[in-house]
Amino acid sequence: MIIAVITLALTVAFGQQTIDKTALNEELWDAARAGDVARVAKALDRGADVNAGNRYKATALFFAADHGHVDVIKLLLDRGADINAVDTFYKFRPVILALSNNHDAAVVLMLERGSEGAGAVLAQAAGTAKKPLVDAALKGKGLTRAEVQGALLAAKKSNNPEIIAAIEKRLADFPAEAAVNVPTAVLQTYAGRYGNEQVTVAVTLKGDTLTVQPPGQPALTLSPTAQDTFNIVEAPGLSVAFVGRGGMIERLVLNSPQGTQNFPRLAEGAAAAAPPAAAKPATLDPVKPAARTAAKPWPAFRGANAAGNGDGQGAVSEWNVETGANVRWKTPIPGFTTASPIVWGNKVFVVTAISSAGDKTFRTGLYGDVKPVEDLSEHTWKMFALDKASGKILWEATAFKGLPKVKRHTKSTQANSTPVTDGTHVVALFGTVGRLVAWDVNGKELWNVDLGVLDSGWFFDPTYQWGHSSSPIIHEGKVIVQADIQKNSFIAAYDVKTGKQLWKTPREEISSWGTPTIFEGKIVTNAPTIRAYDPATGKEVWKLGPNSEVTVGTPIVGEGLVFVTGGYPPVRPVYAVKPTATGDITMAKEKTSSEAVAWSNTAGTYIPTPLFYDGILYTCDSNGVVTAYEAKTGERLYRARVGGGGAFAASPIAADGKLYFANEDGDIIVARAGRTYQELTKNSMKEVIMSTPAISDGVIIVRTLGHVYGIGSK
Repeated sequence: MIIAVITLALTVAFGQQTIDKTALNEELWDAARAGDVARVAKALDRGADVNAGNRYKATALFFAADHGHVDVIKLLLDRGADINAVDTFYKFRPVILALSNNHDAAVVLMLERGSEGAGAVLAQAAGTAKKPLVDAALKGKGLTRAEVQGALLAAKKSNNPEIIAAIEKRLADFPAEAAVNVPTAVLQTYAGRYGNEQVTVAVTLKGDTLTVQPPGQPALTLSPTAQDTFNIVEAPGLSVAFVGRGGMIERLVLNSPQGTQNFPRLAEGAAAAAPPAAAKPATLDPVKPAARTAAKPWPAFRGANAAGNGDGQGAVSEWNVETGANVRWKTPIPGFTTASPIVWGNKVFVVTAISSAGDKTFRTGLYGDVKPVEDLSEHTWKMFALDKASGKILWEATAFKGLPKVKRHTKSTQANSTPVTDGTHVVALFGTVGRLVAWDVNGKELWNVDLGVLDSGWFFDPTYQWGHSSSPIIHEGKVIVQADIQKNSFIAAYDVKTGKQLWKTPREEISSWGTPTIFEGKIVTNAPTIRAYDPATGKEVWKLGPNSEVTVGTPIVGEGLVFVTGGYPPVRPVYAVKPTATGDITMAKEKTSSEAVAWSNTAGTYIPTPLFYDGILYTCDSNGVVTAYEAKTGERLYRARVGGGGAFAASPIAADGKLYFANEDGDIIVARAGRTYQELTKNSMKEVIMSTPAISDGVIIVRTLGHVYGIGSK
């Protein structure tokens, strides 16, 4: 008995010590991010581990370097921080985070204190003519002759004589070695265009120097390390190799710390993805108008169960916002949102968030910046009901007024979640203030529940907040909310009549942004681990991995399968899961199918939700590359680039044998559905589109950042 009591006491004490240690390490990370020297010192004095890492092995030094907090960096290094630690996701050292965010003083300090990575610093500093960084890098640890030679090329491009002289002087310190000279005739064989389904790059020869240019980016200098291998001067750590047979160059291989990417060589004038046909092929019949059916609601994100199917609703293919052709109405809405419109009966429901500061900072396009918008002024969150026939505002209601608790991404707003209705209740979720609110269809508030702040953001560093966007769904009288956040993620069910919580299940997930889907009576969620739950109890039924670290797409259903995509590199899967799934259905690494998974591949797409329509699965990447698969088998039917490319956030929808794709520039491209891609029309809204359109009773409802449009024949 005495032994048991002692054992229990030790177990409790040890467990408490573990909890306290974890809390101390998190306090250290938070203090390092904030640049609070006193808090950092206190956490270390209390026992925090200076080299403790998060799930990606990023330490306090990473966070201090990322934010440029020089005094914190000095303290951490003085207390034993590993200056050359490398994280497991990006494969970066702290100095590279400081460099990428232009924290020059932090970079100089870490180089002086012995950080490796001087070559990366030198290349970037030489190209941007930053003399203090050049000087520090030239004295840096581990600098190689090849790195100095590459930096000299970059310096000559920036044409700074002082920097060129300093680099040439340092180059003279290295033992003489034969330079790699690639004959001009060989270099010429490398020039051309290379591309895969994600991106096309151009390799150009000017004089005796090769450059590689990604779309929309400056040309990058290639410095030879062998006859067929080159370092990218402006991006140390990256290199390219040209591969071929029989004197013919077949592909460009990009090598990075995250792995390799292959870019097949493109024939002159060809595109990486098959371009849409300019004219209707003779073998294809015209798209015939479908028989008109009774009006159907569009009750949630992308309609019923996210299916995106508007068959029989009389959707038009062409309109013109400048002339007004097929534009029934246009209604301005204050504030802005990325949430999509929903429809029930004669009403269109939309949400918005209105900043008292009037800040509508928004940035479209393809980029990877993580810094959020700083506007935390008082906001007003609202629901609007519009008349579907005229666009007239029937009622508006305020859900909450106050300060956002979470910052937003430059490509999001403070109102990202699409509302949901069952025809009696209209429910909206405003995650950045944690409000789940219900009205009746006439605007009477029924209940308003505080869920706590839903703080979503960058998986690597939680101080980069982006805003919650997973939308609620209604199933069997329950409002289902998926809340994957920085800490304490959960999925929960609330009574649609009262807002009472019916169950709540913790989730071991980092932030995600997809909406739950119902499949064979189960709730399926997309996240770094794909999971299914019993809607009656919240009990997990099955789980599947691996998946991307950032997931946005919603699971969709078709052919008796549920399709789930992830698309943020390096893990980019597409899974087709059977209804018999149960338990852990993760497959062995070399497997692409199993008893629970009908098929899978590694061609997942980022941001837009895929679409199942008439036996075909369509995935659309954020760069506008659409891929069509035979849904039952996963056989690829085609790959094409929608509208010539661009950035896509809204998800595709379908109606009457046609596909509708909305890009961020405000174009809605209409294409033929089926086994061959053919574009039919392009309609410009002249405004940014981030929201997925809705279709109901002869009207396409389009939500731009500033307006709601009713598109349909008059």
